[in-house]
Amino acid sequence: MSSSLVVCEVDESLKEKLKKLRFRKETSNAAILMKIDMVKQHVILEEEYEDISLEDLRNELPERQPRFIVYSYKYVHADGRVSYPLCFIFSSPMGCKPEQQMMYAGSKNRLVQVAELTKVFETRNADDLTEEWLKNQLSFFN
Repeated sequence: MSSSLVVCEVDESLKEKLKKLRFRKETSNAAILMKIDMVKQHVILEEEYEDISLEDLRNELPERQPRFIVYSYKYVHADGRVSYPLCFIFSSPMGCKPEQQMMYAGSKNRLVQVAELTKVFETRNADDLTEEWLKNQLSFFN
């Protein structure tokens, strides 16, 4: 059964965008929103955002379609230190088409591997995407 699962490849231009995000020098939040091209079976760039809050990013997500997000977040720790974790968020809202959900779920690990990310989070409800939610997720890495 699992051998028939289609895992999408990551578009070459998207790999470059992810690398640039990893090494950017800006101190504001930034995001890359990705989707799957169902015909080509590739993970592709949907949109890039500079200086965007998680709440604003949430409003950019389609209501009933999964998306991948890589989010560079300015994280101020309790002791005042500042870090910029690169977070991978898989948004798979309720009501998605099952074949879409499977395609995204089957491609997630490959994308995480290609992007070399360790902070991987998942949500089934876009309303969860708040700064409080993200800080809570990141607290496990402290």
